[in-house]
Amino acid sequence: MARRVLITGLDTFWGGRMAEALEADPDVEVILGMGTREPRVPLERTEFVRADQTYSILSRIVRATQVDTIVHTFLVTDSTRASARAVHEINVIGTMNLLAAAGQAGTPVRQVVVKSSTLVYGASELDPAWFREQTPRSKPPATRIENSLLEVESLVRDFAEDNPATVVSVLRFANVLGPDIVTPITSNLSQPMCISIFGFDPLVQFVEETDVVRCLEHVTRHRVPGLYNVAGAGKIPWSEVAAMCGTRRLELPPVGTKAAAKVLELIGLLDMPPELEDLLRYGRGVDTTRIERTGFSCRYSTPGAVASFIGALRLRRSVGTTPPAYTYEQDVEQFFRHSPAVVRLGSDPTDMAEQ
Repeated sequence: MARRVLITGLDTFWGGRMAEALEADPDVEVILGMGTREPRVPLERTEFVRADQTYSILSRIVRATQVDTIVHTFLVTDSTRASARAVHEINVIGTMNLLAAAGQAGTPVRQVVVKSSTLVYGASELDPAWFREQTPRSKPPATRIENSLLEVESLVRDFAEDNPATVVSVLRFANVLGPDIVTPITSNLSQPMCISIFGFDPLVQFVEETDVVRCLEHVTRHRVPGLYNVAGAGKIPWSEVAAMCGTRRLELPPVGTKAAAKVLELIGLLDMPPELEDLLRYGRGVDTTRIERTGFSCRYSTPGAVASFIGALRLRRSVGTTPPAYTYEQDVEQFFRHSPAVVRLGSDPTDMAEQ
């Protein structure tokens, strides 16, 4: 049966790439994307719906479009991108509205996929070498991002219990590296010096950006229910990651780390959000056996994800960053595709936008 899919955060990195992946799937009949801004990647058959970041309009959209699947990619996992209030509104209130829409009377929704993060485990000296999905945190959450993600997962868990006919999937992704993704970690590793903490050399784990999209697509296409860790195989020391990227480590004091990091932030040198500090002390590793049993495996190991990032980083360092010849804009593309003013000459009219 043809699928009808709604994606949150179409204007974000993950929402846009998930839409691109689903456009290539002939079994997906309708793709809708919601966001506060127009999408930033070229999309052929995805319809864009502008919405506020709490998705207050989502119930109406679900009823009107009869989507059967919702892929929730729009969760903030980087505190440098949003204020405390915005994090709560986007992560918690937005998810509450999404689940209310998915669970309303007469709902057509039969699957909900949520992109979460291994930040829910935190990072502590008491941690096991590998977190399994059922392993509790070693310490209470210390940051607003971790708090919000834990609250989101609690809401999703309650929804799954109350709606047993709906396939609910939650994917906890490790920290992401790749050619295009921008995070505090990639920003640090792209500089001549990256943040480290004196006396600590944690083992860290990554997932490559294309594997994130592949896994979201996998559980969506095959309707895989459950909670899963997703990460590349293995862990490597932070010092080795820095060395591979050709950046020196700027070691912050183990006491007063936050104050030292704040000074670097104020002078615009480096940035270390609160959720990154404990990772750079203690590291984190997750067991991925459960997702592998569903038939999915990451193409990139943790060292492979670092290598993928390094390839693009070296290219940028060699040739510099130059503005693209053409920037995708939704309204412009719609004009070229549908306006009666455009003369059709037997070729794709959108090519004219690139000339």
